[in-house]
Amino acid sequence: QVQLVESGGRLVQAGGSLRLSCTASGSNFAFDIMGWYRQVPGKQRELVAIEAYGGRKTYTDSVKGRFTVFRDDTRDAVSLQMNSLKPEDTAGYYCYILLRRENYWGQGNPGTVSS
Repeated sequence: QVQLVESGGRLVQAGGSLRLSCTASGSNFAFDIMGWYRQVPGKQRELVAIEAYGGRKTYTDSVKGRFTVFRDDTRDAVSLQMNSLKPEDTAGYYCYILLRRENYWGQGNPGTVSS
């Protein structure tokens, strides 16, 4: 059973930076996709940034140029570096893994940006 453990969420000021980290365990296979989604109350969870096995990265338009996703397959870890944060980036951030057609989610990390 794959398990994900997240860390790094906290309150930051607008314009600041934040790095979220996620470590996976419980798999002997390389993960197809690792990355991050976010969700605010009352809205659907949305893709923020993902990296496929092999290195292809995908970002939602609103974070391009500000956020960077990194995966480290030697540690089964993925992180999200968020720079130039805006109040609208405030959300619960969820680590995400796709492995052999199964979706796995972290417990959620609060990322709050004060204006």
